[in-house]
This record gives sequence, structure tokens and C-alpha cells, in this order.
Amino acid sequence: MAKIQMKTPLVEMDGDEMTRVIWKLIKEKLILPFVDLKTEYYDLGLEYRNETNDQVTIDSAIATKKYGVAVKCATITPNAARMEEYNLKEMWKSPNATIRAMLDGTVFRAPIMVKGLVPYIPSWKKPITIARHAYGDIYKNAELRVPQGSRAEMVVTAPDGTETRTTVFDFKDSAGIVQGIHNVDSSIESFARACLSYGLDTHQDVWFATKDTISKTYDHHFKDIFAEIYEKEYADKFKAAGIEYFYTLIDDAVARVIRSEGGYIWACKNYDGDVMSDMVATAYGSLAMMTSVLVSPDGVYEYEAAHGTVQRHYYKYLKGEPTSTNSVATIFAWSGALRKRGELDKLPELVRFANLMEKATIDTIEDGVMTGDLYVSSQLENKVKVGTAEFLTVVANKLAVLL
Repeated sequence: MAKIQMKTPLVEMDGDEMTRVIWKLIKEKLILPFVDLKTEYYDLGLEYRNETNDQVTIDSAIATKKYGVAVKCATITPNAARMEEYNLKEMWKSPNATIRAMLDGTVFRAPIMVKGLVPYIPSWKKPITIARHAYGDIYKNAELRVPQGSRAEMVVTAPDGTETRTTVFDFKDSAGIVQGIHNVDSSIESFARACLSYGLDTHQDVWFATKDTISKTYDHHFKDIFAEIYEKEYADKFKAAGIEYFYTLIDDAVARVIRSEGGYIWACKNYDGDVMSDMVATAYGSLAMMTSVLVSPDGVYEYEAAHGTVQRHYYKYLKGEPTSTNSVATIFAWSGALRKRGELDKLPELVRFANLMEKATIDTIEDGVMTGDLYVSSQLENKVKVGTAEFLTVVANKLAVLL
């Protein structure tokens, strides 16, 4: 068959360790035989980020704004051990955090459900999509160690120079720590609109939760902005669509989520979304079975896998030992980006390819061929564990038949 032609490039952000190995295999086995792939390539591997003083991350985000669609491989966010291992100039920031801040987007994460993988929560019959605000809170914090006898204050200086002060804590009896976090109305408003629009697009209820009973200014402000935007811009649309916007406290939301059957969008502040997305992914079966897309207010999309770089498997791979690494979330990052590129460029054949790429992947698992993590969890009777590359070969063969 003739290769599917693309009009506009994707922004391709390569990554680290085992996911970098998988990235190359997915392109070679699943995409390049069928698509005349056009990408603008950026190497976000830790070595090159260090070489460019992380400028490559900024450049990739600028390119994403230009082209509208990006696909990103998992990357290392360095800690002290990584500083030594990679001989880094400094402890570079999370590439995800940098890109999210520059795009001012909302991260939507949803589980990939397949036959044989039963969620740990028996009532969950449909996917739960976590919408994570991707700006501010502790990810843009300021923090200090405080010696005993000190007093910590928060000061806001108005444009005319007047100051408003409040005491955070008097550390007269003990040393301690202090942290300042912030958010901005424009980002919260973008978050609210992204969540409510995504609910309309996917025909799902939207839940939002904070701790406004304790945080009567910070969290309550999130609640007020969501409520105002919903009433002014979305209430009639939601009613016409037969879906609901629902607000509750975060602890009540957790209890409701556990008792629910799924099938809705759960909007969370930045830290809540970071934690709850991993909880939901694990409860559905695997972090490697979780899609993730960053959506900006101006319609820019960045797709990635929700998991990390699979360091343990990478060290085995370097030793020449066999690996059985789950590539599903990375496959779905590519398919999501290709589908969106096809939608934006009005290329139905590219959209169809992306859909069949996902179908071939799911069919492979439901036919009993899977990587080690799924083999342990799957309740299918006739199943076989295969290696990293072998799994992708089986998917590629199914994809060729479907096409």
C-alpha cells in the first residue's frame, strides 16, 4: 500500500532510558512502514538537555505552539543520584513542568481498558479521566528553612507600594520550614474552560473538588471561578447535552470515586491531579495503560505516556538481558498525536490509521499476547508473555492486516 501522506509536521520530543528504546521501535515497526512521517525533532534526553542548558526543552514547547500537535517520550527529572550518574551541570527542572507552564495547559489522563484486566475497584466499569491543572501550587513554590526564634510573614506589595502582611507562623519554640505557593486567575480560568469544554466534547460529566472549607481563600477561589464560568458559559450547553457539572470537597470526591462506575472527568488542582492520576491508573491495572494529553486554551495538544522512563528495564537492556516492557501508553501517545494531526489537517486516512493502530494494540492483548506486567495481572486463560520488541512485532502484523 502507498504510505499515508502528512501535510503538517508533528513536534517529536524524544526521551530517556527504556522509553527511548521503545520510542525508536514504535516508529520503525508501527509508523514508518505505513506513514510518510513528518516531524520536527527535539532530543529531550537528559544528556542533550544538559548540553543545551535545557534550552532544547524551551525550543520544543515553542515549536509545539507553532505546529499545534506534539508527541513526547518519557523523560528523566533529575535528583541527586542522577546529577552524579549523568555528570549534570545542575539539577534541571522537569521537562513536563516547563512545557506545561509554557503552554498553560490542562493534562487529561484516562485508562486504556482491555478485556482480561479487571480494575481493583469492582464497581469501575468505565474509564475515569483525571483533568490535572498544570500550573502553580507546589510546582512553582518558594520555600525556606526557618531557624528557631524567627517569624515567617507573607507580604503582598500593591502597585502603589502599600503592603498587606499576615503572619504565617512564629517559630519561637522550634526551627521549621515554610512554603509559599501561588496561582493566577488567567490560568485557573483556562483550566475551568478546558475541563468543561472537554466534558462537552467527550459527553461526560465533570467533577471538580478542592478543600475550600479549610483553604477559605486559595481553594475557595478555584471553586468560585469554576462556578462563575460554568454558569455564564456552559450551564445551558451542559443541560442540552444531558451532562452535569458537580462540585464537592476533595475528600468527599475520593469517596464518591471509589463507589462510582466511572465514565466522567475528575478535575483536580495540580498536586491533587499528580497523585490521583497515579492512583487511578494503578487501580485500573497499570500506569503503562494510561493515556495523557496536555490541552492548552488556544487548542495546542501534547501527547505523552503517563509513566516514567522504566529505569530498571533499561539497565537490563544495557546488559543484553531480555526485557518485557509495556509500550501501550507510548503507542497511544503516538496514535493520539497522529489522530489529532489528521483531524486538524482534514486527513481522514491518518485518523483511520491512528484508530487502527490502537485497535491492533488492544486486539493483541485481548488475543492473549502481552508484556510481563500485563501477564501477571490479566485474567485471560490463554495468555503468553512476550518481550518488548516481540510485542510490537505482533501489533505491527495485526495493523498491516487491518489496513
